[in-house]
Amino acid sequence: MEQERFTPSWKMMMVRGAIGIVFGILAIVWPIETAKALVLLWGFWALAEGISLLVQAFRSSTQGSRLLSAVLGLIALIVAFFAISSPGVTAKTLTWILGIWLIIRGVFEVFTAFSSYRLTPRWLLLLGAALSILLGVFFVSNPGGGAVGIAVWLGLIALCWGLVLVAMGFTSRHQHEWPAPADPAAA
Repeated sequence: MEQERFTPSWKMMMVRGAIGIVFGILAIVWPIETAKALVLLWGFWALAEGISLLVQAFRSSTQGSRLLSAVLGLIALIVAFFAISSPGVTAKTLTWILGIWLIIRGVFEVFTAFSSYRLTPRWLLLLGAALSILLGVFFVSNPGGGAVGIAVWLGLIALCWGLVLVAMGFTSRHQHEWPAPADPAAA
């Protein structure tokens, strides 16, 4: 009985799966709008974060943390303003920043591959470095296409997870179907 409380209902798995499938299809069909929608969501999160940091700045007891909270709050509000007012440009900017980060990460992975201390085989580190650098160069050279690519990948992942959840729901449903109890009067 206790185990059933923590087991997800097959109906909820089906609902979650259906939502994932719908989101995945929409993200694949409309990747630009999906990227903009995700940036808008991120912008509203940054707005809430900025407001909460400013509130924290005025409630903090120490001067150093007060200043840091105020500066971070103002930066979050500025970022939120740009993300909400211009989500397309923000998506491209974030993709460009992600590209720079991937290139830097790839360079560090190359150095790690040739360092004296490493736990991973050199060829795996170099493969990871090459992928990071290639993806980073693609994002930096074409941030709009990179943002669309990210949206399509998110759509594919959501679609796959949705299909898995629906399959799990069907499986769970069939495992919980028991035959009706026998009629004691007939025996």
